[in-house]
Amino acid sequence: MKNYYFTSESVTEGHPDKLCDFISDSILDAYLMQDENSRVAVETFASKDKITIAGQVTSKGEVNIEKIVREKIKEIGYDNSLLDMDYRTCKIDINITKQSPDIAMGVDIGGAGDQGIMFGYACDETPNYMPYAIDLAHKLSKRLTQVRREKILTYLRPDGKTQVTVEYENDKPKRIETILISAQHEENVKLEQLKQDIKKHVIEAVVPNDMMDEHTKIYINPTGRFVIGGPLGDTGLTGRKIIVDTYGGYSRHGGGAFSGKDASKVDRSAAYMLRHIAKNIVANHLAKKCEIQVAYAIGMEKPLAVYINTFETGVKSNEDLVNLIEEKFDLTPNGIIKYLQLKKPIFEKTTNYGHFGKENLPWEKIIEL
Repeated sequence: MKNYYFTSESVTEGHPDKLCDFISDSILDAYLMQDENSRVAVETFASKDKITIAGQVTSKGEVNIEKIVREKIKEIGYDNSLLDMDYRTCKIDINITKQSPDIAMGVDIGGAGDQGIMFGYACDETPNYMPYAIDLAHKLSKRLTQVRREKILTYLRPDGKTQVTVEYENDKPKRIETILISAQHEENVKLEQLKQDIKKHVIEAVVPNDMMDEHTKIYINPTGRFVIGGPLGDTGLTGRKIIVDTYGGYSRHGGGAFSGKDASKVDRSAAYMLRHIAKNIVANHLAKKCEIQVAYAIGMEKPLAVYINTFETGVKSNEDLVNLIEEKFDLTPNGIIKYLQLKKPIFEKTTNYGHFGKENLPWEKIIEL
């Protein structure tokens, strides 16, 4: 009997880092709508009453960045500068330059936009081939947003975080040890009412009954108060939630963030491709869990190396699986972009509740290997 605990966290769309990711990806999509060959690397920084947009864009498109920023802040639900941020009055500072010609020289001929390592992962713990803890944490965060948007809990504000600890037995999720939810709220609600409401409308609506028992611990707003939130409570920055975006720490991460980057940046495109390959290795019953790594050099097309680990669950050797990957998939930047159709403006919908495990994204498609 092999028992251990593993914890993953998620955040709502109103978390200041996710607000920044959402704005960056919305700007990216706006450029891609006008010019599919746009090169975009945009960072967003959120602080008290101010949004800063900086980065590099080379595009034939003309985008009203300030308008997009205000629309997205409004869409998230930030309209009160005393509690978080007001989309109508916040200051917006824009500092955009063009892509360095030194980088473009290598990318224009189909090479990688930077050096780096990327990972992809999948397992059979859930129907969407994601680790159980991060999958459930995302569902709780998404539900927390849903009950706010649908006015089921009218006193909630956009900021929030969730965390789930799962007990494993023989490498399989056995039960939930702990659920932690921190939800931003208006000042007039009593803590006891908030705890009852979130337990009923969020936790009980999402978490399977057979995964909880009398020993499961539930913590809701453990500090007792979460009124000040968003960029007023904490600064936000694009790319600071890379573990939330991927596998909740259950698999390794190369370190590169996704949001605000077009697909010529292999930080993003290669990570999507490796998720696709790992998912299909598991979905085709070639392994119960699978982690893949590639490494790129700036300006070079082919990856320098491909590594795979099936954690002794594979029905083929790792060498055979690497050969299968190299025969079946084009891992050049242009090959990935073409295969996954990454010149389309699809990135805004990837931003929140994880980039993996969602339906209707090209890298989540199951194929026959």
